[in-house]
Amino acid sequence: MTLQTQASLLNQRQAGVLLHISSLPSAFYTGDLGVESYRFIDFLREIGASVWQTLPINMPHADNSPYQCLSAHAGNPDFISLESLQAQGLLTKEDCTGLITSKLDLLDKAYLNFSKQSDSLPEDKKLHLAFARFCKKQASWLDDFSLFLSLRHHFNEAGWSHWPELYKNRDKKTLKQAQEQLAHEIAVVKFTQFIFFSQWLALKKYATEKNIALFGDIPIFVAYDSADVWAHSDLFKLNADKTVSVVAGVPPDYFSETGQRWGNPHYNWDAMQRDGFGWWISRMATQSELFDIVRIDHFRGLEAAWEIPATEETAINGEWVLAPGDGLLAAIKQALPEINLVAEDLGIITVEVEALRKKYHLPGMKILQFAFSGASDNPYLPENISENSVVYTGTHDNDTTLSWYNNLDDYQRGNLHAYLTATHAEGYVPNMPSDLIDMALESKARLAIIPMQDILQLNGQHRMNTPGTVTGNWHWRFGWQQLTSAQKESIRTVISRTGR
Repeated sequence: MTLQTQASLLNQRQAGVLLHISSLPSAFYTGDLGVESYRFIDFLREIGASVWQTLPINMPHADNSPYQCLSAHAGNPDFISLESLQAQGLLTKEDCTGLITSKLDLLDKAYLNFSKQSDSLPEDKKLHLAFARFCKKQASWLDDFSLFLSLRHHFNEAGWSHWPELYKNRDKKTLKQAQEQLAHEIAVVKFTQFIFFSQWLALKKYATEKNIALFGDIPIFVAYDSADVWAHSDLFKLNADKTVSVVAGVPPDYFSETGQRWGNPHYNWDAMQRDGFGWWISRMATQSELFDIVRIDHFRGLEAAWEIPATEETAINGEWVLAPGDGLLAAIKQALPEINLVAEDLGIITVEVEALRKKYHLPGMKILQFAFSGASDNPYLPENISENSVVYTGTHDNDTTLSWYNNLDDYQRGNLHAYLTATHAEGYVPNMPSDLIDMALESKARLAIIPMQDILQLNGQHRMNTPGTVTGNWHWRFGWQQLTSAQKESIRTVISRTGR
């Protein structure tokens, strides 16, 4: 069985669950690619779901936001399963049961054990050959990233723009010396990425065997403090001294009077076009290898993006600047004809953005928590949702549905109750979050995604992220003891009943 064609993945009615890897149960401080990830795939199959959606799985900064990462390619080492390393003989049980100061320290130890292995043993030789193949295949980004991360550690985790000038500006002689001096550190970074990719692709193989598609997510922009901007500064709008000239964000709207100033550098689209969008194609090729479906976050930025002068403290004094989304998507589709893309098209979307999405037949997103404004033309009302859509009760940026319902104002609550009465019967008593889950799965959208928090009927204390805040996010994890047999049967029944 294969999950590789657009027809098999995005043109049939399906249901999925949104749960980031970090939210899986784990004996350690975050979920990982160990036994619980396989158990979750078994759970999806048991309830009749066929899609697992995660957040970006790249290596984050210290705030753990998966939307501000150190590389557009490198995986998050926190997601590496230590039990799997034990099974390979690269770590002992004692290594993993003592006081763990850092998973990176254990990965360093695993590399040392790997480097001591004898090539005379077939399994060891196989692993060494696989590592060598990985380093060669991924060299276009891995060489820069491993040096970047090693230098960053060498300079006490300072961002690359604060490094000494010769390192910051990638002086060839200086970098060659650094590669020699930091050879061990560089090898550990490469080995860590090899382990991450190996564990992820093993999970993906298992998911495919169970008819579960992995649905990933990429931020449209990359962090300024990333290997990508350091190694390809010409592809970004930077000043002569490599400081940021303009930064990304969104203008003022009903969510914020001052807009949102994200701080990411903007792309130098002219430079990117000159080499046929090579950086983007490489980035999407990595994601296509790791995932069966990929969501482009803030898709509208491919048509036009809000550029804010870096000197501005808010997003108010920005301007819309056109982007070559048509040329970019054409190049991606030509290079990766089997890639399955979804457009995050939430918010105020222009006719031009909608035309771009439709030209490439990309499903857009519909959030039911946004549906009950009282307007009959609200695009999130179930009757206004087209088949070529991915419908959600809410996303990682929304409150849980139970908490959303409990905090609705009287006007929206009245609209919701009237809607439920019209679709059920007079005197119907709302039942949240089940009503919204049913609504999503009953909709015309081919793909319906339910956050795990809603399946578990959890309140707002279990929210994943609150946009505009910088603390208290990305920490939520669930435990299997929270899942009742009634909840499991309820979601299984509605998935089956709605033909997904």
